[in-house]
Amino acid sequence: MTATTIEGFRLDGQLAVVTGASRGLGEGCAVALAGAGADVALIGRTQENLDTVAAQIVDLGRTAHVLVGDVTETAALAEALGDLPPFQIFVNNAGTNSPQPFLEVDEDTFDMVMDLNLRAAFFAAQSAARLMAENGAGGTIINMSSQAGHRALRDRSVYSTSKFAIEGLTKAMAFELAEQNIRVNAVAPTFVETPMTKAGLAQAEFRDYVEGKIKLPRLGQIGDVAAAVLFLASPASSMITGTSLLVDGGWTVD
Repeated sequence: MTATTIEGFRLDGQLAVVTGASRGLGEGCAVALAGAGADVALIGRTQENLDTVAAQIVDLGRTAHVLVGDVTETAALAEALGDLPPFQIFVNNAGTNSPQPFLEVDEDTFDMVMDLNLRAAFFAAQSAARLMAENGAGGTIINMSSQAGHRALRDRSVYSTSKFAIEGLTKAMAFELAEQNIRVNAVAPTFVETPMTKAGLAQAEFRDYVEGKIKLPRLGQIGDVAAAVLFLASPASSMITGTSLLVDGGWTVD
């Protein structure tokens, strides 16, 4: 029987891997997982930023593995994951956005967003799932989606395309990997105050648009998303797979 007390959210003795872990949502998720007892492997492109996150994890009494690399280099990522001790949690977080009106989208922007948000995410998840299946102990994979995978957003046709694809990938993975006891879910945030969204939210017109769409009376915070990831990583969600957890303050309720 699954624990329904706070112990059901503990991750003691587990290793979690977080991509895009050097700042923003990835940093928040990594620290939250460590706070629940997990050791964490941090993947990102900037050594200095990863070291800063690693120091927070060590301060929580957990072990941090720092892996500097680009997730779009899929073979190198697969090799790096294979060099880690067996891990039970994979947070597929790395992503980007470059807003453009649909009629102005150029091929370079399309390729850049899709390469990271979809292609790299697909093969990162595949590499993680292969290792979990080989280890034979199951695991949980959490894909970072977006409310843009549930609703159209202005000037974000490419981003929405990538995130709708992540929603479909999540269901397809959950279907195929269930027999290996690997759960796959997505977290779909609204606009959250992060380094990536800072410039946009600093524009009064755009901030008013966002605040007008979110039904709750505040913007999303990194901790809101990290809490959802922690839940889906934990034994408390052991019967949940193939779903997307919206962390959108009610944006998509109508």
